[in-house]
Amino acid sequence: MRRKVLVCGGTGCVSSRSREVYDALESELAGRGLGEQFELKYTGCHGFCEQGPLVLVEPEGYFYCRVTKEHVAKLVDSLQEGSVYEDLLYKDPDTGNRVKTRNDVPFYQKQKRLVLKNCGLINPESIEDYLNAGGYRTLQKVFKMSPDAVIDEVKKAGLRGRGGGGFPTGLKWEYARKARGDKKYIICNADEGDPGAFMDRSILEGDPHRVLEGMLTAGYAIGAGEGFVYIRAEYPLAVRRLDIAIKEAREKGFLGENILGSGFNFDIHIKQGAGAFVCGEETALIESIQGNRGMPRPRPPFPAVKGLWDRPTVVNNVETLANLPIIFDMGAEAYAAIGTEQSKGTKIFALTGKIKNTGLVEVPMGITLREIIFDIGGGIPNGKKFKAVQIGGPSGGGLSAQHLDLPIDYDSLIDAGAMMGSGGLVVMDEDTCMVELARFFLSFTRMEACGKCTPCREGNTRLLEILERIVEGRGELQDLDLLESLGHTIIDTSLCGLGQSAPNPVLSALKYFRPEYEMHVKNKLCPAGVCKALLSYRIIEEKCKACGLCLKHCPVGAITGKKGEPHRIDPEMCKKCGECLKKCPFGAIVLAGGDGFGQGQSDHKRNHVSRTQALYNLKSGGRERH
Repeated sequence: MRRKVLVCGGTGCVSSRSREVYDALESELAGRGLGEQFELKYTGCHGFCEQGPLVLVEPEGYFYCRVTKEHVAKLVDSLQEGSVYEDLLYKDPDTGNRVKTRNDVPFYQKQKRLVLKNCGLINPESIEDYLNAGGYRTLQKVFKMSPDAVIDEVKKAGLRGRGGGGFPTGLKWEYARKARGDKKYIICNADEGDPGAFMDRSILEGDPHRVLEGMLTAGYAIGAGEGFVYIRAEYPLAVRRLDIAIKEAREKGFLGENILGSGFNFDIHIKQGAGAFVCGEETALIESIQGNRGMPRPRPPFPAVKGLWDRPTVVNNVETLANLPIIFDMGAEAYAAIGTEQSKGTKIFALTGKIKNTGLVEVPMGITLREIIFDIGGGIPNGKKFKAVQIGGPSGGGLSAQHLDLPIDYDSLIDAGAMMGSGGLVVMDEDTCMVELARFFLSFTRMEACGKCTPCREGNTRLLEILERIVEGRGELQDLDLLESLGHTIIDTSLCGLGQSAPNPVLSALKYFRPEYEMHVKNKLCPAGVCKALLSYRIIEEKCKACGLCLKHCPVGAITGKKGEPHRIDPEMCKKCGECLKKCPFGAIVLAGGDGFGQGQSDHKRNHVSRTQALYNLKSGGRERH
């Protein structure tokens, strides 16, 4: 049996020049006459993006990290010898030991890779690889069932939409099945627009046929004859591999007329979106496919009754569709045994932010945030403390340390003021300002909103204006109550899911980090040292050694002082970049609030709280409120 050398070709590793590694391996193996002994493949995402480019050697399971083309010659030496290239093995940061196989790397140990099973193991541009891995096998099983039996199986499995809302998939199909229409459609929503999210992208790049098989199953169940994959044009690799997969499926008879002799006709087309975040909402997406501006429709009627070209349409996201071959392979009961009572199966998360192990993870529903962040993600880098996690993208919510043991499922997250969303999970450390973070996410959703309805268009603009006043030091205490009341009004009255969820980051931050908001308003101070308008720097004369480091590194010449004399910072010239604070080895430069900067030291102490004291007050206030 030929040994396999699998090079990660997901976007993360591609950006780290994994293609150069693949080409070098191909050349080296051919040059040594080893092409027949080793099967070299350029695969989809392996998930462990932090350690890329990645190379996996099978059947041994040797897992090599941060491989460059300079390593290739020695790597091929080890392949010839049947030995391990020790220097490229993953190094456990806790023990310092090298870990030989992928399954033994802590990042993978608590994962349950079902949807991502083939990613990293097959060539996504080869239908033969997918067939050899069992692909399209479940489709034959589906065609032997009645459409109603297929829908019942999905309902028994408990599959809920992985795009954000968590609506029961089988129930949506049932509505479309019963709806009257001379033609029906299946749409795969691949318009993944959340900052830091790359779940759907990685599935389409690594295992596109799995999604096509899911679309065929859905089409057969509701009686559709045509499907569309709506994917953003910013995903060129996913678009290319999806296009190849559709052409291969047509050639093999898995798309077209009388598929596998079943009498079922179905074809799939690609529609590239222009990157509008609002087109992730299903009715706006439908409008875009029809050639109109992507703006949501009032509901009801829902797309299952009146969707694309006013005909019954089911819109499922990539991950939802990719779960279907799993359900019909293992059976509904076995699938339903994974996860929790109300949230079945697994969920894929894009783990990013202030975390040691960034990457793509697939975990069973019900796993805790602590397990994902610390056991899989490796915890917070640089000795910093965990502060919050934003789950559900810009429409989700920020959860605090008190939620680390919260099980991740649809209902628990909603109860906590967040949402599953599509699966973005951004981790933040103690240096994150929760007020500025809320302002950032709200500015994103406001910019991406279509402007059709007044509550979202005007309400979120007012919310953003209040947050900008606060981070600029012009906020007042009543602004906090105004944020809450206005946020709830927007949620209750907006037309679509974008407007109904846009205030979530603001409201969750107010709920769990209110003392930090109050510090911005009352003390005109940003405890995290992020909001520049609330920062000021001064030199403590008694500690200053007149070494000149701060003066040397100040980019605008705001620091003056003669040799042997304490230096001073000119508040009018200071741009608050923080370079002086970083460079001072004696702790002579301190950070405090911005209002009243430049007064004498006694006045400064009287009108301001030091950052250390502010952090203490913030933590104390947090404990009292929680």
